[in-house]
Amino acid sequence: MELTRRTMLAISSGAALATGLGALPAFASLTDDEIAKITGGAEMGEGAITLTAPEIAENGNTVPIEVSVPGAVMVALFADGNPTPNVATFKFGPLNPTRSASTRIRLAGTQNVVAIAQMEDGSFQKASANVKVTIGGCGG
Repeated sequence: MELTRRTMLAISSGAALATGLGALPAFASLTDDEIAKITGGAEMGEGAITLTAPEIAENGNTVPIEVSVPGAVMVALFADGNPTPNVATFKFGPLNPTRSASTRIRLAGTQNVVAIAQMEDGSFQKASANVKVTIGGCGG
């Protein structure tokens, strides 16, 4: 058997796949790790956050997101399908009575957008929305 570049590439590709080097990273677990850093593993309630995101985003480069949480001191937004899941953090002080914010984020594809809010009493709230990102703006 003659060892050529082509056979060497085939052998090394097979070896990489066999050892797991070809596996994709688990972005959802990255999101869980980032959330655990913020909450310290505390239990999270639901229902206090109003998270507004489109059901279908025709362009994943600029997806409008709005979040409103009365009584929050901090809100963090995560996109669980992005390589870097933490996309925005908002801190609210006493001079911001609405405790709301809006931004545009970039999504790598169809995924969940998760909002984690730290409330004034130290508790945490969670809300999520699934955003379907279409390619080419065809809406399907």
